[in-house]
Formats: sequence, structure tokens, C-alpha cells
Amino acid sequence: MTVVIGTAGHIDHGKTTLLRALTGIDADRLPEEQRRGMTIDVGYAHLALPDGTELDFVDVPGHDRLIGNMLVGAGEIDAAMLVVAADDGPRAQTIEHLELLDALAIDVGIGVVTKADLVEADRSTEVAGAVERLLAGTTLRGSPIVVVSSTDGSGLDELRAALIGIRDRVLARTPEVAAVSPGRSRLAIDRSFTVKGRGAVVTGTLRGGPLVRGTSLRLVPGDRTARARELQVHGQTVESAERGRVAINLGGVESSELHRGLVLTDDPAVMTSDRLLVRLASRLPDRAHARTHLGTASVDGALSRSGRDAIDLDGGTVAAILRLAGSIAVAPGDRFVLRRPSGDDRVVGGTVLDIAPPRGISRRRQTAERVSALAAVIDRANPPAADTARRELHGAGMSAHGGLQLAEDVADRLDAEILLTFSAAPVQALPAVRSGAARSLRRQVTLSAAAAARAAADAVDRLVADGRLVRDGGSVRMPGSQPNHGIDTADAAAMDRLELALAVPAPPSLAAAAMAAGCRPSCLRELERAGRIVLLEPDLAYASTTYRELAERALALAGSGPLSPAVFRDATGTSRRYVMAILEDLDRRGILRRTEAGHLPGPRAATLIEIGR
Repeated sequence: MTVVIGTAGHIDHGKTTLLRALTGIDADRLPEEQRRGMTIDVGYAHLALPDGTELDFVDVPGHDRLIGNMLVGAGEIDAAMLVVAADDGPRAQTIEHLELLDALAIDVGIGVVTKADLVEADRSTEVAGAVERLLAGTTLRGSPIVVVSSTDGSGLDELRAALIGIRDRVLARTPEVAAVSPGRSRLAIDRSFTVKGRGAVVTGTLRGGPLVRGTSLRLVPGDRTARARELQVHGQTVESAERGRVAINLGGVESSELHRGLVLTDDPAVMTSDRLLVRLASRLPDRAHARTHLGTASVDGALSRSGRDAIDLDGGTVAAILRLAGSIAVAPGDRFVLRRPSGDDRVVGGTVLDIAPPRGISRRRQTAERVSALAAVIDRANPPAADTARRELHGAGMSAHGGLQLAEDVADRLDAEILLTFSAAPVQALPAVRSGAARSLRRQVTLSAAAAARAAADAVDRLVADGRLVRDGGSVRMPGSQPNHGIDTADAAAMDRLELALAVPAPPSLAAAAMAAGCRPSCLRELERAGRIVLLEPDLAYASTTYRELAERALALAGSGPLSPAVFRDATGTSRRYVMAILEDLDRRGILRRTEAGHLPGPRAATLIEIGR
């Protein structure tokens, strides 16, 4: 494991020269950089320490027009080395780089006063004092200050000793990963190129657990798969790599598909998103636009700070919805920086709280209390607690075992509403109970019809297991009530078979399906009455859950532009017969409205949940 230290400071203050004096490596790797004598892109070097360990260095540009490149390096470092020339003192980019480090919450570092050979000792002392005062107002307050000369070597021994101290501080608070099994690795790509005879190679700073040669990794955004054919650390081929700078020779992907901003990972928490719930270090106005820098990605973004999105948190921080112009790879807890072109608070740091904030009816749950609870557990890096807090915010979420789990208050309310339905009729058909519970659930939480149906079935099963309901074949009753023998076991089984046969985008004819299932006309009528099937034409019917899913897809497509039958046919993989029947039914219900250009959301689009009731 290595510690990654990033340089920062004004142009021509000696950052690259200092690294060359420390490591013997010229971080200016590009011919144009060497010709112009300035760092244009991010450069890299490493230092072998006397105890056999190594430090990685990221050398960033100091020019004001290259701040975006600076953030590519700064977004993936453990500590910072702020460089200020003794003859020049702190300048504009010194201040801006320090603001960016502060926004990223980099709190381990060192101040280095360079070019001491060009000035009197008093001047070096004066500049060192100025650097100390600058650091005092940031997360780097209290960091040591060292005066050096890269030309005559004075102060370099003291700097090396201070760097060892920085390494120890970082490692002391970094969880041990050497003993962690491979997995949950993450590398944000900062360089990609082709090596003749080997193919695509990328470099970046590895985070998380160790990465083993041969591991399959997701490429995010895009979710393509690549295999780590070879790993190199500091030019040496290794079987596994731990945190720090790593080069990966990839298989299964072309070099043309790789670029800065993509992430290679086997961590399921890293996902693609362009809409984030975030916490900001200071208040920005609603609809403020800013360049968003996260890892090695950089994309324009706009803030929503109105209505339910205007939440004040503890410590003077605020919550907001950040909408991005393009998708990025992101995980809860990621730090990022917003840079605005002008105005107050040009540089603001933030933390990602949720990579898929509540939508639809679930936005009602986006309260200051719930968002604050999520922010608190994100800070403690406690994934189980964060999952619970996120479930409370959304009303539902995935459990550790991969199933849908409801928030406690949502589950309690669902149970109460299911039991309330039995006050009028103590014995009811099981499918009708499940269907009603699913509709009730979707009035509380934003869920697909299929997910709500599964959760409703689980809720009924839970009430039966707790003894609060009794199941008899295809019916459910309150304890102590008499079973309803109106539908016998054979009929109930036939109804289940028919419903299953109709739960496809292109169902068979209703008459043929009913005959194959052995479902009598009276049972067919009961299926429709209970809301288990939707009859579109005399010989065309769908299972209600399937029809709601198709209707949801049609409404979503219509919401992004006029929907034609051909587009809907391609989206569902069916034929004109089916899509015309569905579109006509949705027009009739007012969920869609037909125009000359195509179908658009109708005046009763919000009643989609009632289909099959």
C-alpha cells in the first residue's frame, strides 16, 4: 500500500523541479511540457524510502487555465504538498489550489517553501510564516512548513522526514486492506494508451480492497466488462496491487473506449448517475450552475435548492439535488468540488449522500430529519446504517440479501391497511388482497408494479406467519371467521394458471388460454372482478401487473416525446396488434392522449396506479 501525495501551488514555483530533486523522476512527461518548462497535464513520480516503503506523487499544473487538470490529480490523493516559491511568495493559484484542497477535505499535508537559494534567510522565514497563516484557515491547519532548495539540496532531508510523518498519519487512519479479500476495488482512470503487442493500458489511483490479476471489472459509466490481464506498480509486474498508483493492462475492451473520467471497479456501490442528493459545505442559490469535479470526471451541473430540495443540515451545511449534464461513476460518500465562474463561493466542496434520490411520490419523504440522518451515517462510513437511512428516505430499498425491504413506517401502514380491508368482508380472495395491497403501497412509495406486487405478497405472507391472517387455498380470512368455499382449490389453481399465462407482453388469445388453464367462465369473471386481469378486447387480456408495467413504459416513452405505435412496438418486442390495443385503452382512460404527432401523457396519467383495481 502506498500513500498518494499531490502537489499544489502557483505556476513556476518549482513543483516539478522539487519532485525531480526528491525522486529523480521528471514528472513532465509530455514533449510540450518539457519544451515550455511548465506542467500542462497531470504527472506522476514515486519515492523509495529507507525502510523499503514508497510514496506516490501526483504533480499538477499551476496555471489558472489548467485548474480542471489540477483537480484530476487532486481528486485522488491522500495528502497535499503546497509549494510556494521564496522569491515570489503566495500568489493567485496558491490561494485557489488551497481552496480546492480545502473543498476536497484534504487535511493531511505539508507546506514547502522552495527556491531558498535565491533569497536571504529572512525572506524564506517570512514566506514560511505567510504559508502557515494561509493553512490556518483551511483543513490543512497545523501542517508542518519546510524550507528547501531543489538546486543545492538544502532542506530535502528535513522534507523526506516530514513526508514519512505524513505517510504515517495517513496509514494510521486508513483501514487495513491487506487482509481483506479481493473485491470492492475502484480505480478512476486518469490516463489511457495502447502498448504495442499488449493492447489497452490505463493508469490511476487504486482505492478500496486489493486488486488481483485476472479480476473482471466493470467499466462505469457503461457497465461494460474488462479483465485485468496484467498489473504494474512503479514499472514492476505484480500479481496483486493494493492502494496507490497502478497501471492495468486490460482485456475485453478497446483503447478507443477508454478515457479519463471512467472508473474500473468490482464494487457494487459504484453506479452510473446524473442526479445526486448532495451535502454542500456552504449555501448556493437555487439553479446555480457549476463545473462538477469528482475523481477524474468533470461535468457541468445545476443545483436544485427549492421546495423539498431546500434542506438545511447541521454545522452550516445544506442539502441539494445536483443535476449533471452527463452521467458519471459515483458512490455514496464520494467527495466532489463545484467550481463556479464568478460570484461568492466560487469553490464549494460537497459529499454525495444518495446516487438515486427519491422520485415521484417518494419525494414526500425527503425531509430534513431523514436527510440529516443519512448525512450523519455517511460521515461514519457505516454501510449497513447508511442502507437503513436510505431506506427510510425512499420508503423502500434492497436488503442485504437482495430482496426489497420496506421502511418500518411504510410496512406498518401497509399491514394496517391490509387488515382494514377485512373489516367489511372477513373472507377475501388472496389475489384481490395482494392486488389491493400493491395499490396501497404505490400510493406511499415510488415502486414499479412488479416490485409493489412482490412486496404486497410478502406483506400478506408475513401477516399469515404472524397469525393475524389465515390462508385457505386461494382465499384469506381473519382468524375465527369461516372459510369461503365459493372458490374451491381446483378453481383457484386454474385462475392462477390463467393469470400466469397472461403475464407476458404478447399473451395468447383469452379463450385459448382459459381452455388450456381449465378456467371456467365464472372464474374468469372473478379474475376480472378481483382486478387480477385487464380485459382490452373480448379475446385479449393481460395479467394486471404485466399490463401496468406496459402502461408505465408507454407513459414514460410518451413523457419524453410523442409516442408512435412503431416505437412502442420496438420497446415491447411485440406486434402492432398488441400495441394498438394498449394505446387505445390508455387513450380511453385518459392516461395518454392521442395527437397528430403521437401519444402524449393524458390528463389522468396519475391514475395509472388504478389499472386493474
